[in-house]
Amino acid sequence: MGIRVSKFGGSSVADAGQMGKVRAIVDSEDERRFVVPSAPGKRGPDDVKITDLLYQTQRAAAAGKSIEPLFGQVASRYQEIVRDLDLDCPIDEALADVHDRIRDGAGPDYAASRGEYLSGVVLSKLLDRPLVDPADMIRFDAEGRFLAEETQHAVADRLGRESQGVIPGFYGAQPDGAIKTFSRGGSDITGAIVARGVSASVYENWTDVSGLLMTDPRIVDAPRTIDELTYRELRELAYMGATVLHDEAIFPVREAGIPVHIRNTNEPGQAGTRITRGGMDQAPSGRITGIAGRKNFTIIALEKTLMNTEIGFGRRLLGVLERHDLSWEHLPSGIDTLSIVLKSDVLGDRLEILLDEIRRDCQPDSIEVNTDIALIATVGRGMSHVPGTAARLFGALAATGINIRMIDQGSSELNIIVGVENDDFERTVRVIYEAFVD
Repeated sequence: MGIRVSKFGGSSVADAGQMGKVRAIVDSEDERRFVVPSAPGKRGPDDVKITDLLYQTQRAAAAGKSIEPLFGQVASRYQEIVRDLDLDCPIDEALADVHDRIRDGAGPDYAASRGEYLSGVVLSKLLDRPLVDPADMIRFDAEGRFLAEETQHAVADRLGRESQGVIPGFYGAQPDGAIKTFSRGGSDITGAIVARGVSASVYENWTDVSGLLMTDPRIVDAPRTIDELTYRELRELAYMGATVLHDEAIFPVREAGIPVHIRNTNEPGQAGTRITRGGMDQAPSGRITGIAGRKNFTIIALEKTLMNTEIGFGRRLLGVLERHDLSWEHLPSGIDTLSIVLKSDVLGDRLEILLDEIRRDCQPDSIEVNTDIALIATVGRGMSHVPGTAARLFGALAATGINIRMIDQGSSELNIIVGVENDDFERTVRVIYEAFVD
């Protein structure tokens, strides 16, 4: 029998009703042995996340102000959950301890982490499973850097002594015992660490959507759900701005080859989205996996006869960027052409001085600059094995009169990136989606 690690996001533990759904999901499968909760999220559009309230509480304490009004909201939220669940839970003791520590000067990491910790206290009682404090096994060094391998050994050792448990997400501890939180996607990272530590057969990530969508629903009405994608596809989509799990948040399970399953707490019968190391070599029926993009790039296009024979040309060009502490996003090239794609906000007001130095160091025949460019990536495993994929994409854009300013396709042929004017961004995403989704 395999082990499933189930992480539940903020919407999944927002109130007693949602926590009841968590219990039903966990109890429905014996393999769901380890549960990783987030802090309660918003119950509605006008609500406030518990983590935000805790941050505000800590700032009030640091400023010498009373924390009672803010912390009172935190306390009443958990007390309401426990009361509505009719649960015999020592939540008041836990709340009093958190209150006193914040009042007495605990830092923002400690305060923010208590949302997950208090969720763990409640779920431990609700599920009748031991509460395992991640501060005892998730390690950071004295400078706050995450110690991945040391953590994995500690997690494997600690959880190897438990048949099941509840492990709060988002935080660990430094050598002196001080609480340290992850910078972003904290509970996702904790879940992945736990899954790797117990050699899980699958890492379930329960949220309020039935999987990852093929593209932004604010642009395309009701886009399809992605049934399965690979870690590489996930990375491509996340980099291009898709609202998906960030690669760094699931790095532990990616390294171990453990699949991730995105599920909906409110609709547990839905298939969701599976993320795997492998996946099929060919996209099914010529379909793509997803479309994502971002606006506001600048393209600096250089042309020089016999550029390909000039030793060190690329090094000199990239050296100019290095002197200005600039990283490039893409480098599409031809035999006598080379373009640099930069984020416009990162470039700032340095364009003219950058161009002067490029002319001095590289002596190109010409330089063309295109600003206000949007990049859209069409991502799909095995795109190179489906004849006509590129023709389908470019044909659709041509038919609708969209002017392509740049094309970039990596050697892996995992995606095709097109650059268009910012004003054409949304229309381009819709046209590509309609071209590939029947």
